[in-house]
Amino acid sequence: MSDRPTSTWREHLASPLTWHYIGFTLVLLLVIGLAVRFALDWAAISGRSADSMDGKQFQFKALDLETAPLRGLDKRVDETRNQIQTFYAKRIPANYSAIATRIGELQVKAGVRLTRVQYTQGPPGSDLTDIAMDAGISGGYPQIMRLVNALERDQTFFVIRAMSLTGQQGGMVNLRLRVSTWLRPADAAASGLPPTPAPGIGDSSPSPSAPPPPAGKEGL
Repeated sequence: MSDRPTSTWREHLASPLTWHYIGFTLVLLLVIGLAVRFALDWAAISGRSADSMDGKQFQFKALDLETAPLRGLDKRVDETRNQIQTFYAKRIPANYSAIATRIGELQVKAGVRLTRVQYTQGPPGSDLTDIAMDAGISGGYPQIMRLVNALERDQTFFVIRAMSLTGQQGGMVNLRLRVSTWLRPADAAASGLPPTPAPGIGDSSPSPSAPPPPAGKEGL
């Protein structure tokens, strides 16, 4: 009787069906293990993908904000170029004669007298060349200020560089006035004007027609 259970157990082990069950169980456990591992890996990858996507979206937003000022830049450049050309056409003299003629007209309207007028030209620029006028002005103070205001507001682009008192007698005032305007390089070259001296050169020897400027009177 004692050998019967042992014999039955051996019969079960020798049965192919038993080994099929065992193999199926092992395969099932392996599949479950792989499924769990795949799920864990997928969760980790999904989390990294979400973080990466958030980072990419943040970078895209930052880049969008950085490039916002550059949008339409080509149009703004064209508009600025057109404005510059319009400014040149309206306010830059066509030639040296136009400068001298306009200065003479403003002198007559202001009721002053210009003496020792000298025009020079600076080094040619890429777009414009500086034209400097150095002149003495004689007249009453209101008339001189009228000329100064007229120069600053004139359609021709004048810039007052310096004014210095050179003498006063009664109601008459003598000023030394330095004014700049501009010509296109080709027009400046065609004018034949001498080059503007370096600062300090020629200031110590004014023309005999105007008294020397006293110290401390620069920049009235």
